[in-house]
Amino acid sequence: MRGKDLLRELQRTVDELAVLNEIGKALTSSLDITEVMHVILAKVSELLKPRNWSLLLKDEKTGELFFQTAVGAGSEKLLGLRIRPGEGIAGWVAEHNAPLLVPNVHKDPRFAGRFDKASRFHTQSILCVPLAFKGRMLGVIELVNGQGDGTFSEEDLRILSTVAEFSAIAIENARNYHKVEELTVLDDHTGLFNSRHLKRQLEQEVVRATRFGHPVSLIFFDLDHFKLVNDSHGHQAGSRVLHEVGRLLLRTLRSTDVPVRYGGDEFVILLPETSKDQAIEAARRIGGEIAREPFLAEQSVGPIKLTASMGVASFPDDARSPDDLIRRADEAMYRVKADSRGGVLAALPQEPRNVSLTAGVSSEQP
Repeated sequence: MRGKDLLRELQRTVDELAVLNEIGKALTSSLDITEVMHVILAKVSELLKPRNWSLLLKDEKTGELFFQTAVGAGSEKLLGLRIRPGEGIAGWVAEHNAPLLVPNVHKDPRFAGRFDKASRFHTQSILCVPLAFKGRMLGVIELVNGQGDGTFSEEDLRILSTVAEFSAIAIENARNYHKVEELTVLDDHTGLFNSRHLKRQLEQEVVRATRFGHPVSLIFFDLDHFKLVNDSHGHQAGSRVLHEVGRLLLRTLRSTDVPVRYGGDEFVILLPETSKDQAIEAARRIGGEIAREPFLAEQSVGPIKLTASMGVASFPDDARSPDDLIRRADEAMYRVKADSRGGVLAALPQEPRNVSLTAGVSSEQP
């Protein structure tokens, strides 16, 4: 090996060790999956220099992969999109629990071109590795288009596979921590998160959105004429309806979304890394699910049909603080109720103001 080549290899080894050292620090600094993975993959990007990269996690309910994090040209249009089991390069890697280097995706029949259409990005090569812990699939890391000629090497694959092993441990530790934590932050009636959890989670998401430059959105809704259910059928029937609304949200939302019973028949849905337009579409979809649901269908008083009035707001476009984001979505919801009920409205435009990360979230729920 010539001197220049040896020096290049030594420098790459030093860079790789530095990245692994930073990953080790990230693993011990936070139990937040998104924050840890942002740090890890930012360091990987410095070393392998892909044009785009994504973290896709597995939805344990459906088996689908969804874009938890995406960075690069057009990546914001990928957030929240889902990949069917076995679909595309990422789906194949998750299904077979095996890493894959594809130098030219257009010669590989496994490539799913619909995501290029969604992001308007031109994929040439893909490096994709599984995230697995004790044989259980958690997701995949995917790098797109390497530097120079756009391809990746077997050495790149080895490095990313090593990083994936660390990342899987981080994700599993974070999930186990949150499973224990959820026991103290859940609402008894609905199984959704309570307002205490919303306060902490929303403050974290606003800080993260400011740091990484992506939006965070929020849906605030209540059930139209819910008082009539209590008055006509009793509070026990009303409590059962709230429970069924909670179940509906849990089966409808992405695993990254945060559904909250805010108080009474008021609900909040926190949507990390979600634009206002995406949140409006989500609100319309959820509102449609509620309108179609036959509540109390198995009870003598059922089925009962309900609608929901929904307000949407997004940080930083509509709000300057976590508390402000709640208020703007709440205002939009009351505009719906004052109009015709059973619809969706977004927060009205406002003058830009300085962002505050210290204001909290308030709720009247005891």
